[in-house]
Amino acid sequence: SGSADSLTQARTALQWNFLLALAITYLLMAALYGNFIYPLIIMFTVPLAGAGGFIALKLVNMFIAYQPMDVLTMLGFIIMIGVVVTNAILIVHQSLNNVREARMDYYDAVIEATRTRLRPIYMTATTSVIALLPLVVRVGAGAELYRGLGAVVLGGLALSTVFTVFMIPAILIFFLPMEGRFRRRAEQNIGVPEAIAK
Repeated sequence: SGSADSLTQARTALQWNFLLALAITYLLMAALYGNFIYPLIIMFTVPLAGAGGFIALKLVNMFIAYQPMDVLTMLGFIIMIGVVVTNAILIVHQSLNNVREARMDYYDAVIEATRTRLRPIYMTATTSVIALLPLVVRVGAGAELYRGLGAVVLGGLALSTVFTVFMIPAILIFFLPMEGRFRRRAEQNIGVPEAIAK
């Protein structure tokens, strides 16, 4: 019962750590962008990655070996959050640069950002997937220790990368016109004191 109780406590702690990791990631991005909407768009990749992690675990159980939902596997979901949001950050950040600095149209800004960031996204995702494959497919003594962690990160990264380049630009095109309204409102607020001073 001692080991079982310790495992239950560790699972409870990791559940709260998962939520804490989500909250910290969201708040850091909100501070970076000075906006609460763009981090939500980026965090939309996390549920997709979670689904990819569960699919990868199911495939491992079916074709390689049984992998329980142990502490290291749950830790893989926490690690996965920091890994999968980078692709969406690249697209959102470049789109905002195109709108704010290059003064591009919203639609063209998102399309150009996706086009220019597509190669780096797929290069980093491919190298990460290839690097994680030995953790997942290796069979032997001690292999089951890190197999779950590797499968979760690999599956989450693979699935989120495929969907990120389609879903994030579509969502961003919907929300990006708000950027112009915020900018005009800020310019009007700056202009009021100047008009009063004159």
